[in-house]
Amino acid sequence: MIPVQGLAGARVAVLGLGRSGLSAARALRAGGAEALCWDDNPAARDAAEAEGFTCLPMTAVDHFADVARLIVSPGIPHLYPAPNPVVALALEAGVPVDNDIGLFFQSFATRDWDSFDTSPRVVAVTGSNGKSTTSALIHHILEHVERPCQLAGNIGRGVLDLDPAVDGEVVVLELSSYQTDLARNLTPDVAVFTNLSPDHLDRHAGMGGYFAAKRRLFAEGGPDRAVIGVDEDEGRFLAGQLAQAPGDDRVIRVSVERKLTGPGWQVFARKGFLAEYRKGKQIASIDLRQVAGLPGAHNHQNACAAYAACRTLGLAPRVIEAALHSFGGLPHRSQTIAEVGGVRFVNDSKATNVDSAAKALLAFKNIRWICGGLEKEGGLDGLAEATGAVRKAYVIGREAAGFAMQLNVEAEVCGTMAQAVARAVAEAEAGDVVLLAPAAASFDQYDSFERRGEDFAAEVARVTADG
Repeated sequence: MIPVQGLAGARVAVLGLGRSGLSAARALRAGGAEALCWDDNPAARDAAEAEGFTCLPMTAVDHFADVARLIVSPGIPHLYPAPNPVVALALEAGVPVDNDIGLFFQSFATRDWDSFDTSPRVVAVTGSNGKSTTSALIHHILEHVERPCQLAGNIGRGVLDLDPAVDGEVVVLELSSYQTDLARNLTPDVAVFTNLSPDHLDRHAGMGGYFAAKRRLFAEGGPDRAVIGVDEDEGRFLAGQLAQAPGDDRVIRVSVERKLTGPGWQVFARKGFLAEYRKGKQIASIDLRQVAGLPGAHNHQNACAAYAACRTLGLAPRVIEAALHSFGGLPHRSQTIAEVGGVRFVNDSKATNVDSAAKALLAFKNIRWICGGLEKEGGLDGLAEATGAVRKAYVIGREAAGFAMQLNVEAEVCGTMAQAVARAVAEAEAGDVVLLAPAAASFDQYDSFERRGEDFAAEVARVTADG
């Protein structure tokens, strides 16, 4: 646990008692603060009270009279589309609003570091797609070289559940826009921006607000190094804002769409080869085509971002290359779960938006595509140019018929995962890939994308065993 510093003796309200909220309450108590907790879910309140926390509804401005700060869980809106009523009261009372990420950066460094040979460092990763894989890959590479490291944030553990840092340790954080938007302290040593595509637009009042939330990771504290994906206008703009001159190597530009040139520091992938250039000279090259855990251009972008981050930490190219080959990938992200009769089954349930699904579709040939679910704002037009390898789509979800009508490929309305898998297996031939890449949220049929992916894997196992 990371005890919260700077709030000893203060009363701090905690709104939302899921993983991050309850963790924050514990860390506040460990740092000498009094945590006043609330969650609309009675079961969550019961769990907090069982640990000795006081749960109080905050329904009036007066209830914040002696509160030093309000800590809000990521799923609770603080501004758009409208502030949660408790957040609105805190703002009216002039109480600062923060989250567990802000508390972490406020509290991570301790006086123990004075005796370390090498100060611990934080690598923070954000972006629309690929941030989980990039974060996990950086962590995997660090483990490969036996460097002390921990992984947390939007993946793995809550940030305040981390162990206090040891000499030379690296903490890798995956941060969503919900987390970066609210944190009062954001001071990573290395910050990574993978890419940007439309997502969570209602929560951020449009693309401008969404980008602004991501940009805070780079603007609030000023990382020593910034790794920036520059395949979108926003990434190019961000890199330009951070660099003092074209040759400023504090900014590493990353691309999978073109060769990057110039006097600065660049890492890019073309035709399956990663290249690192610095001051106009090639430093290293890695063949990514043989890295089984990172298929497709979107994963090559993740590899470039992770490679660049690890280079800023002093790791040699060949060491990083060896680690890439032992990376098995993350569950529900371009994850090969079976290969039966020459047919490969790939679970990319995390492809919950159009952009991530399009990237998955471009990574394979001869695709039997399982898609559908709770459609996100913006429609499915962005998929049209990515479906060239799709032999047929098998559409699931409560609105499967409407989803299917928007596709530019042959589509069969299946409704359920069981029916979709059964039909795809019945029609698949050797050399085909049965790919779950929904391009939609899961909440019409499942409580998470993980549960959807698990159902896909279970149906594949059942149908192929029956066959």
